[in-house]
Amino acid sequence: MSETAESDQLLVPARMVNEYVYCPRLAYLEWVQGEWSDNLDTIEGRWVHRRVDVPTPRQVPDGSDTPEPAHELTARSVLLSSEVDGLIARVDLLEMSGRLATPVEYKKGAPPDNAARAYDPERVQLAVQAMILRANGYHVERGVLYFAEVKERVDVPIDDALVSLATDAIRGVQAMASSGRCPAPLVDSPKCTRCSLNGICLLDETNLLAGRGDATTVRRLVAPRPVARPLYVQEQGSVVKKVGDTLVVTAPDADPVKVLSKDISAVVLHGNIQVTTQAIRALMEDETPVMFHSFGGWFVGQAGAGIGHRNVSVRMAQHRALGTPLQGRIAAALVAGKVQNQRTLLRRNLPVADHAVTGRLAQLARQSRTVADRDTLLGMEGYAARTYFAAFPALFRERGAWAGAQFRANGRNRRPPLDPVNAVLSFLYSHLVRECTSAALQAGFDPYVGILHEPHHGRASLALDLMEEFRPLVADSVCITLFNQGELEPSAFHARARGVMLTPKGRRVVLAGFERRLEQFIMHPVFGYQVSYRRLFDLQARMLRAVLLAETAAYRPFTTR
Repeated sequence: MSETAESDQLLVPARMVNEYVYCPRLAYLEWVQGEWSDNLDTIEGRWVHRRVDVPTPRQVPDGSDTPEPAHELTARSVLLSSEVDGLIARVDLLEMSGRLATPVEYKKGAPPDNAARAYDPERVQLAVQAMILRANGYHVERGVLYFAEVKERVDVPIDDALVSLATDAIRGVQAMASSGRCPAPLVDSPKCTRCSLNGICLLDETNLLAGRGDATTVRRLVAPRPVARPLYVQEQGSVVKKVGDTLVVTAPDADPVKVLSKDISAVVLHGNIQVTTQAIRALMEDETPVMFHSFGGWFVGQAGAGIGHRNVSVRMAQHRALGTPLQGRIAAALVAGKVQNQRTLLRRNLPVADHAVTGRLAQLARQSRTVADRDTLLGMEGYAARTYFAAFPALFRERGAWAGAQFRANGRNRRPPLDPVNAVLSFLYSHLVRECTSAALQAGFDPYVGILHEPHHGRASLALDLMEEFRPLVADSVCITLFNQGELEPSAFHARARGVMLTPKGRRVVLAGFERRLEQFIMHPVFGYQVSYRRLFDLQARMLRAVLLAETAAYRPFTTR
C-alpha cells in the first residue's frame, strides 16, 4: 500500500471529484484557490467524522501481498493514492476480507429518496476510492455510504457505468485546474443555499453583474452581518492571554475581562499591550488577526491569520492589472464613488441646500468615471476634496458647532491634527484602513499593491483604495454625529504641542460610534438586500476580485442616494 504525503497537490483528491460533480466552481474555489468557510453542515459533518478521522493504529496489508482467503480487517482514515491515475483519497473506513476491499464513506444526513438511494457526487467519490484501491492491488466490487442520521448503510455497486462517470469527472477536474479560470457560478440553483462558500462565491451577485441568466433578484445567502466582533484593548500595560477557549484581558487596577475566542473577529491593540505567545498562536489557528495601532491611533500592521491566504491567482491577477486600461477604469470608478458619496453626505446634512457645491461634486463624479489619465483623475479627486471640506464645517450644528468653527479655521489637516474634528477624522480613517486591510486579506489580495494609490513603502495602498467610497459614509458620518449629539466635548481632547489628540475616554467614545456605524444595516442599491457596513467591506473587496479575475466587466462602487 502506498502512503502519499498530504501536501502533494498534483494528485486529485477524491473529495474534490465529489465537489466537482456537485458544482465545478466549488471544487475550483476549494482546491485551486484554497478557499474554505464553515457553516452548520460542515461543522456537523466533522462531528459525524470525529471517530473515523482518527487513524487505526494497526498495520494494513498491501493489496498485492494479501493471501486469499485472509482474516477480516477494518481500518479507519486510510490514506491511499495512485500515481498512475493521479488520484488520492482518505477512506473513512476500509473493510477488508483478503484482497476484497470495501470503502465506507460517512455522511451526516439520510439517504435521498431516489432509485440509487445516493446522489451522484457521493457515488462518484466512492468510485474514485475504488479505482485507487484497485490500482493498489485490491479487489473492489462495491462501496458503502453510511448515513449517520438514520444509521443506515447503502450499498453502491462499482460497475463500469459508475467508473466511466467518475473518469469523466476526474478529467473535468484536471482540465479545470489547468485552465486557471474559475468556472462560472451556477444560475439560480437550489444547491447554493446550503453551500458553505456562498459568501465567497457570491453567485447571484456575480451572475447579475455579468449579465448571466435571467434572474433580476439576488438572494442574500449570507448573514447580513458577521456574528463575531473585534476586541479593542487600549489600556496601556494590559496583557492578553489565553485560558481555555477564552481570551482574558488583564489591565492595571481593573478586573480581568473574559471573552470567548469564537466571539472575536479581530484583536485590535492600541499602544503598549502585551499578547502572550499562547494567545497569538491560538488566534492564528482560528485565523483571527491581531491588529496593531500606535497609541495615537495610527494603524501599524497586523499579525497575519495563520499562514496567509492561499489564493495565489488573485494576487497574480492584481499584479497583472497594473499598467493596463483595467487599472485606470477601476481607479476612475473608485474616485467617482467617493465623490458621489461626498455629495450625498452634504446634500443630506447641510442646514441650507448649497446647489453650487453639490452640483459641482455631481459634475466631478460624472467626469471622473471616464478619465483615463491618472494625474488628471487625482487632480479631480483633489479638487472635489477641497470643495467638500470647504462645506464640511456647516455640518456641525448645535452641540457640535464649536468643533465646526475650529475646523473652519484650520481646514482639513493631519500629522498632527490641529483641532478636534481633524483628530477624530484621522483616528476614524486609521480604523477604516484597518477594516479594509482585513477585507483585502480575506479576499486574497496583497493589500500593499494599490489600484488608485501607488505602492509606497509600508502603506496598505489597496486598503486605501477600498476605503475611498466609505470615507464619507462611515468615518465622516460618525464624526459629525458624535459632535452634534454631544458625545464628544472639549474634555475628550488634549493638546500636545501644536497638535490635538483624543483622550483615552474620547477614543472609547469614537470607537463605540464607529462600531455602531459598522453594525448599521443599509440597502445595497444594486443587489437589493440589506447588509451591514462591516459585511459591505468584504462584499466590495470580493466584487473587486471578480473584476480582476475577469468574472465581471466593471467595478461598481457602493454609493447611496
